[in-house]
Amino acid sequence: MTTTEKLRPVSPRMLFRGFAVAEMFTWAGLIIALILRAFEVTNIVPIAGGIHGFVFLCYSASTIFVWVNQRWRIRLGITGLLLAIVPFATVPFEIVVDRKGLLAGDWRLAPGGETPHGFVEHVQAWVLRNVLLSIVLLIVLVTVLFITLLWVGPPGAPRMRTYGGADL
Repeated sequence: MTTTEKLRPVSPRMLFRGFAVAEMFTWAGLIIALILRAFEVTNIVPIAGGIHGFVFLCYSASTIFVWVNQRWRIRLGITGLLLAIVPFATVPFEIVVDRKGLLAGDWRLAPGGETPHGFVEHVQAWVLRNVLLSIVLLIVLVTVLFITLLWVGPPGAPRMRTYGGADL
């Protein structure tokens, strides 16, 4: 790339598609890890589950970001979020919304774009004006949330606390 070429920004479509595909692959990794554990081959579920959990949080954040930018109806945005719980469902959802033209266009609240209205749009406009800082803050936020969820434990599993060596 020459110095006169501009870096091409990530479009809403590219961002959403990237995390939808990543979510699908991490689902596959988690399912494979569960099968390997069931056959007592190896237990890589904590690793695969951790990676999947992190990508799940990133997919959720990108879904909300694209939802606001594209002005999706509430039902569509919630559907996009809920389908992350269903193995391999994010990619078919992405294909459907893309075919309907719901991922088309650029970031409407980027500098020089539309004027934001309401708190959520103001936050998104700030993020689009401060991309690098926002990425760092988002990574910190997702990491803190991820560590908190690891501390809480897997879904449905009881958590044992120990105090002074005694299980409670």
